[in-house]
Amino acid sequence: MEKARYIAIEGPIGVGKTSLAEHLAIEFNGRTILEDVESNPFLAKFYSDRKKYAFQIQLFFLLNRYQQQKNLGQQELFNSTMVSDYLFAKDRIFAYLNLDENELALYEQIYRLLNAKIPKPDLVIFLQASTEVLIERIKKRSKSFEMNIEEEYIEDLVDAYNKYFFYYNDSPLLVINSTDIDFVSSRADLSDLVKEIRSMRGGVQHYIPLGSRR
Repeated sequence: MEKARYIAIEGPIGVGKTSLAEHLAIEFNGRTILEDVESNPFLAKFYSDRKKYAFQIQLFFLLNRYQQQKNLGQQELFNSTMVSDYLFAKDRIFAYLNLDENELALYEQIYRLLNAKIPKPDLVIFLQASTEVLIERIKKRSKSFEMNIEEEYIEDLVDAYNKYFFYYNDSPLLVINSTDIDFVSSRADLSDLVKEIRSMRGGVQHYIPLGSRR
């Protein structure tokens, strides 16, 4: 996929989206679109009381992501490769996981209006990892607002992501189990992934780690 101009990376909390986005931007001589998660004023409150703050946090993220991506015009995509650490459409994964029926109905009306104006990626990379690995990575990065995340919530999130991308067909999709891959420290792992991305021609592809082929 030599001409991929817009690459979006997705996966549950702690899977390594931002790190991979930054490395791929360098490899493709492009720019990053990084979500400013910590600017959400409802974040810490949400992890302490998910039911009470679900709609507030969801709406803030939806509008923030829209503001960030609405000016991502065709001219900018033509001039350089853009690598994002989130897919705008994934917002609905969290909405269906956290909102009640009435909140979801209102959310869907707003989402449909905004989503129609957002450019679709040339490639989506879906990073997978087990609940145990994600919890370990979350603890290692020691972000204060994540300290109250429940293991059950991570499990539900992993399941929701897997179901969403099982049916995803809006863009070419590369699925990667990141458990035994180190894109940050291993140059070989990163180079092999870049080669895989360049060789993609569409559809769904599951990446086989370099170590598994030795």
